Amino acid sequence: MFKPDFSISNRILNNIASIEAAEETIRHAPLLPLWEKEFKDDAVVRSVHHGTHIEGNKLDKSEAKNVLLGKDVVGRPRDIQEVINYRKVIELIDEEARRKINKITEPLIKKLHRVTTDKILPQEQIGEYRTNQVVVRNSQTGEITFRPPAPIQIPFLMREFIYWINSKNKDEIHPILKAAIAHHQLVFIHPYIDGNGRVARALATLILFIEGYDIRRFFSFEEYYDKDAKSYYENLQKASNGNMTSWLEYFTYGAAREFDKVREKVLKLSRDIKLKEKFGGQQIFLTERQVKIMEYIQEVGYLQNQNFSSLFPDISEDSVLRDLHDLSGKGIVKKVGSTKAARYVLV
Repeated sequence: MFKPDFSISNRILNNIASIEAAEETIRHAPLLPLWEKEFKDDAVVRSVHHGTHIEGNKLDKSEAKNVLLGKDVVGRPRDIQEVINYRKVIELIDEEARRKINKITEPLIKKLHRVTTDKILPQEQIGEYRTNQVVVRNSQTGEITFRPPAPIQIPFLMREFIYWINSKNKDEIHPILKAAIAHHQLVFIHPYIDGNGRVARALATLILFIEGYDIRRFFSFEEYYDKDAKSYYENLQKASNGNMTSWLEYFTYGAAREFDKVREKVLKLSRDIKLKEKFGGQQIFLTERQVKIMEYIQEVGYLQNQNFSSLFPDISEDSVLRDLHDLSGKGIVKKVGSTKAARYVLV
């Protein structure tokens, strides 16, 4: 029976706490439908480009975007097809999540592989488990870094793995950790001759979607992996020795970074929309400190004098008060109370 071995470290707990805080902000932020679509479209482009680039795709981000828009792009046919396929994979997992499926099945994972490798692998290898032993080598040294299980073991390992995903006690695991474990285990089993990484990343995202952790479809973990592919593969390799703790730390840190990045964009856009509405469509210019003050109040609900030093360790209290006075003069914040315990809130 597949039973992942890991411990919940302080790093994992801190990362999940950061994820939860960002998720709450993103989920409840008021956004116009047009901007919501733009956020989702941007996440798709980033997922498609970085999700294929990490596997050796030569197209840059703008070229990948043009492929998605149906424009002519000069490039290797395989690279173009990979981008097209990965977009279809994202559409597939989005569709499955909207159907509110309650479990992951073997045919579904095989379908993910078929869509991922369509017109790339020979027909007899698409959606079918490999029948040959393979090894994973360091692309620079040629050294064997990982030897996946023998082909005869794959059906059994996949059944165990899928049983674990759908088992009742899996509900005791946070969705982020469940997605991370599924990601690693599929890469470890390496059931297909090619496309395992893309299927694993898609499966992790699908698990988050069906667990209700879709974050409005604004996120893309692929960029985090692709920005430091060496670290990504090293952390996957570490977990192949049995204990997944370091992989979970890596995965949750990346998720926390991505969600925080989305949170900042959502807050900025939400703030800008409110300011323009308040001032009749005029653009209001704020200093970097004033923006940080507004974001703090948006997240916490208020700002007090006693919080100045933690928000701006190197800035005097008088400077912060001048920023607040200016924001008050513009009708953006107001002071509630008149003592040192007074609070500054958004108008």
